[in-house]
Amino acid sequence: MLHCESLFSAHRRKSREVQVGRLNIGGDTPIRVQSMLTCDTMDTAACIHQTLELVDAGCELVRITAPTVKDAANLKPIASGLRALGCEVPLVADIHFKPEAAMEAALWVEKVRINPGNYADKKKFAVREYTDSEYAAELERIREKFVPLVQLCKDRGVAMRIGTNHGSLSDRIMNRYGDTPLGMVESALEFAQIARDHNYHAVVFSMKASNPKVMISAYRLLVARLSTLGADWNYPIHLGVTEAGDGEDGRIKSAIGIGSLLADGIGDTIRVSLTEDSVHEIPVARQLVLRAEVHSEPLPSTAYATLNPSFDPFRFERRKSLPLQTQGFTIGGDALVRIVLPQSAHEALRNAVQPLKKATPFLPELIWEELLPSLVEVDPRDDAALASLRGAKAPQLVTVADNVDLPTIKAFRLLAAKLDGQHPILLKDNIHEPLDPEYLREASLDNLLLSSVVLGSLLCDGIGDAMLIRNEKDPEAAIRLGYNLLQAAGARIFKTDYVACPSCGRTLFDLQETTARIKAATAHLKGVKIAIMGCIVNGPGEMADADFGYVGGAPRKVNLYVGKTPVEFNIPEDQAVDRLRELIRAHGKWVDPSE
Repeated sequence: MLHCESLFSAHRRKSREVQVGRLNIGGDTPIRVQSMLTCDTMDTAACIHQTLELVDAGCELVRITAPTVKDAANLKPIASGLRALGCEVPLVADIHFKPEAAMEAALWVEKVRINPGNYADKKKFAVREYTDSEYAAELERIREKFVPLVQLCKDRGVAMRIGTNHGSLSDRIMNRYGDTPLGMVESALEFAQIARDHNYHAVVFSMKASNPKVMISAYRLLVARLSTLGADWNYPIHLGVTEAGDGEDGRIKSAIGIGSLLADGIGDTIRVSLTEDSVHEIPVARQLVLRAEVHSEPLPSTAYATLNPSFDPFRFERRKSLPLQTQGFTIGGDALVRIVLPQSAHEALRNAVQPLKKATPFLPELIWEELLPSLVEVDPRDDAALASLRGAKAPQLVTVADNVDLPTIKAFRLLAAKLDGQHPILLKDNIHEPLDPEYLREASLDNLLLSSVVLGSLLCDGIGDAMLIRNEKDPEAAIRLGYNLLQAAGARIFKTDYVACPSCGRTLFDLQETTARIKAATAHLKGVKIAIMGCIVNGPGEMADADFGYVGGAPRKVNLYVGKTPVEFNIPEDQAVDRLRELIRAHGKWVDPSE
């Protein structure tokens, strides 16, 4: 199966166009940017005001939660108020558990998003075996609930996103496929087939996860499956890393997941999910789209068509190489991926090492200039140079030469595919510095996003044993970016990992304030994963593989989880962070900051 025309050449996937109000998604239309309201859906004035703010920032679709029929009905005055003000932005109703809410919402909006994992389906984490007849009976039950919505959307010209989330798969899917990318894909395809049976094709797919590796794998598998099903399964794709968090971590995770897929030509609309005011999501999303659009493509899709990549696009495995020693570090083999900075950055950081060490583990590692005498820099299209490396008696550190006229991701994929497996690879976040006109066009883009897309994508492909940060010129920002990027890509764990959902109208506490308090109390816990969820919809299922969960159970009341199991209920919000700390301690994962 293939998820793109070529792993060594970027061409946007051809999809059908789906009309959403006055906006089209897919086909040859631009990649669309969307976001979601964080206010209460029943607060009509606030919803209108926040929508106008998002549109002014460049948002092209606005999603609004509709957890109940009452909320869904209030979409009517929201839509009417916006249209009266001349705002024609398409509205998307976000539906989870209630088909009745979806039916009401479809009367007032241009698009409805449903999650197959909990729309008319059961999620009780029950373990059981389904016979084929029992499984078919479950599908028939879902069909009865889903077909009315399909028919209503078809009659009214309303589009639909079938959006699967990792961790919120139904018991039926979980018991047959597990909590896997394959389960995510099959869950969505079951619903899509029902829609197709009724000649309804205004469908957009999404496969969201908080783990970029899982998200990338799921989307690739979805696109590959769609291509095997037939040319008329060419539905548009919506991209997003769900519950990415806030600050640099949220932006890095989003850039890795969304940027990697855009680089493969996948994606017709995107949403960056940050635990911040939603208007802050738009500039990040627009920069990711801009980066995808400015890259020229020097190689035809048929170039290297028979070349096997160094990685399986649907399953993570680090590229194997032999270890070598340099500057007191091991590179390659099973060693940690190391961070490389120029000599000037090391010198600038030298006086700051002690303050940095007290606050964070962000310490400089390899020096770029000291690597150069033994570093092999090649054009990955130079077969003669690569052939000479096959006869080497010892592993050598190899990288792509500067100013090779290839997109950076494609150049390193090509190098990894053609290079003798014994040699470790040094990644660069940019091979076009400083004179390449394309890079100068990109210079206005956020350096953090540029580095995260390139390095994060390659790390998630299993490529890279060390990485040079050169887009970010500030030494402290560069070293911090390097470590945070490795953490987000799952390549090197050195701090607490947070899964924090963006706020919406369902949220039962202030997510930004709460996330900040939890981070202040737990940020020193290396390797512990904590999920912060505003409501039960994004609760036990969406937390996926978190160690501990902090979930809104009622207004200003919190439920605490260990994994997906609730263990404490209705804790007053002002006590919940302390109780979370004690829960972590009780499970042997707490250390005091001084330790």
